[in-house]
Amino acid sequence: MRESGANLPVYLSANNFLPFIDNGLGEALISPIKYRTMNGNIANGLEASLLPKVCNVYLKARDAKDLHKSQMAMAAQADIIMRGLAEVGIVALIDEATGFQRERAGDALSRILEAFIAKELQPWVKTFPDEFYAQLFRLRGLKYPTENVKRPQYFGHLTNDIVYKRLAPAVLEELKNTTPKTAKGRPREHYHRRLTPDLGHPKLREHMASVVTAMKLSKNYSDFRSKIDMLHPKFDETITMDFMLEDQDDDGKGL
Repeated sequence: MRESGANLPVYLSANNFLPFIDNGLGEALISPIKYRTMNGNIANGLEASLLPKVCNVYLKARDAKDLHKSQMAMAAQADIIMRGLAEVGIVALIDEATGFQRERAGDALSRILEAFIAKELQPWVKTFPDEFYAQLFRLRGLKYPTENVKRPQYFGHLTNDIVYKRLAPAVLEELKNTTPKTAKGRPREHYHRRLTPDLGHPKLREHMASVVTAMKLSKNYSDFRSKIDMLHPKFDETITMDFMLEDQDDDGKGL
């Protein structure tokens, strides 16, 4: 490993990280891949498969109690990413986030929807934990109503954005199309009752656990959105991984 972090990207250039960067990662970091951003600028990146190794540098330094106070927030976000990668591979995550899944076989989407959405309405079981709504109220700056379960109507739109748009490709659209509506145009049943018991519902519960963890680690809704966009990007939308950009400053906002 190099004796100095001078040639490393700024998010890993601090000297306390050097003992935790192996030679393979170190060489990749000082020989980055050039790419063009959406703004047309040239920036430095690295192979997607190296992202877990970058996160592990922070986590190993944290476990060794060798992190500076200013680095703790980034270590927490690295932890979130690693939890998410336990469920979704990084290459698959980036493929979905950049729209690369459109290159798949023409019937791939129909197979996904068939696996996720049941042909018949499923029995109701409690799926969204109370903690999800308690955290959502907190992040939106609202008082949590402990006496009743009444929630603002727009929470439904937030739930669609946080959960169903990030569960699998086109799942939200299919749920909207297949769920009967009231005279006011609202769904007659909860969307989760239309998910398959062997895949759709288990994936939803896994997703909810990850979402609640991200919520607990967030200061406000904007902070949460940045975390959830990184951890579970909406399908067919491109995300920007700021900590890989060439001009990223060491201000704790990367990763």
